[in-house]
Amino acid sequence: MQPLTDDEFDAIVEMALDEVPPELMAMLDNVVFLVDAEPPPDDPDLLGIYEGTPLTERGEWWGQGSLPDRITLFRGPLTRMCADDEELREEIAVTVVHEIAHHFGIEEDALHELGWG
Repeated sequence: MQPLTDDEFDAIVEMALDEVPPELMAMLDNVVFLVDAEPPPDDPDLLGIYEGTPLTERGEWWGQGSLPDRITLFRGPLTRMCADDEELREEIAVTVVHEIAHHFGIEEDALHELGWG
């Protein structure tokens, strides 16, 4: 795959987010999507990460003054594993759904059983 500019990658992310079912996106609560160049050095193949408090762990007082949860996509490993823009868009959409599942409290093992791991 040819190297992409930040703007080109961001445009593909936007297209991928449009492919996520709207009803799923509507269920997100206080979540932002970010893009970073590379994952942490201890996990160089990580495609994305959810950082926050899953809905299943939020108490009655959660959210007052809380920063938004974050779903970060990592440009480097995503572009290295994909052959073209179409494959990249599909992989980003799968990664986003995977990370959204963590927001809903679905653990890694369950995602693997469901085929989203």
